[in-house]
Amino acid sequence: MSITIYHNPACGTSRNTLAMIRQSGEEPRVIEYLVTPPSRAELVALLEAMGVGPRALLRRKGTPYDTLGLDDAKWSDDQLIDFMLEHPILINRPIVVTPLGTSLCRPSEAVLDILPDADIGDFTKEDGEVVLARKAKAS
Repeated sequence: MSITIYHNPACGTSRNTLAMIRQSGEEPRVIEYLVTPPSRAELVALLEAMGVGPRALLRRKGTPYDTLGLDDAKWSDDQLIDFMLEHPILINRPIVVTPLGTSLCRPSEAVLDILPDADIGDFTKEDGEVVLARKAKAS
């Protein structure tokens, strides 16, 4: 099984998502995207796989989003991608790629929609919130 997570270890949502993947029995390929940012081709492929434009993947909190004026409609998709490549912190996370799909996993339990084995039992997030077990889907 091949699962990849674009991860920021300083982000609680990203840490919870990674823990859920591991609780499903998978050890994903972990890409710390702030250390090893995706190439333009990789970022474009992720956006296409998610079926969203770059604006949907921009992170505002704790980034130069406001300073750069990225809420201005004048920026093209290519320009927004350029900003994300120049400032990887602008890429929202975590992004998870599995054989069942690619998703921005916010909230972290969104990963359960694309995990091959989403029946991970009850899961307690770092903040104490409990994600209740999902039952296996009937075939």
